[in-house]
Amino acid sequence: NFNRLGKGDLNTGEQIDDAVVVEKEWGWIEEINLTYVVVRIWDLRRLVLPITYFTENPFQNWTRNNAQILGSVFLYVDYSMPLEPLRKHFEKVLSETKLWDQETSVLQVTDTTEKTMTIRMLMTAQNSPIAFDLRCYVREKMIEFIQQNYPESLPQVRASL
Repeated sequence: NFNRLGKGDLNTGEQIDDAVVVEKEWGWIEEINLTYVVVRIWDLRRLVLPITYFTENPFQNWTRNNAQILGSVFLYVDYSMPLEPLRKHFEKVLSETKLWDQETSVLQVTDTTEKTMTIRMLMTAQNSPIAFDLRCYVREKMIEFIQQNYPESLPQVRASL
């Protein structure tokens, strides 16, 4: 139906400006034509796929109904790291940036090994490019906090004599 093509609607699950992951590449739908779709990859390359790709293969659409996305940051710290100061600093870091949409913030110990605790921080952002920047920002600020205030809590190799 050529009328639907003009609207960018071929009922294949994607629309112009949708953020998608196809062929292990993340990007935005830039063009939808009768025979092919152009995806603008994050590094500005273009991935051109036949329109049938979207009807015959699964793909991720990160903005189908809502662009908001949950981002995660993992830190690996020594058992000596007190959690409450870490949690408070995480909240402070989020509250001081416009990258965070103020919806979700969670800090949890999600795993342990014989050497470290795994700290997972979850936060939401308006869309995936902002979430990427937010994750990098939070990771840097949290590492800086640990280095300055709890350097002994950075992962260490211990030897028993």
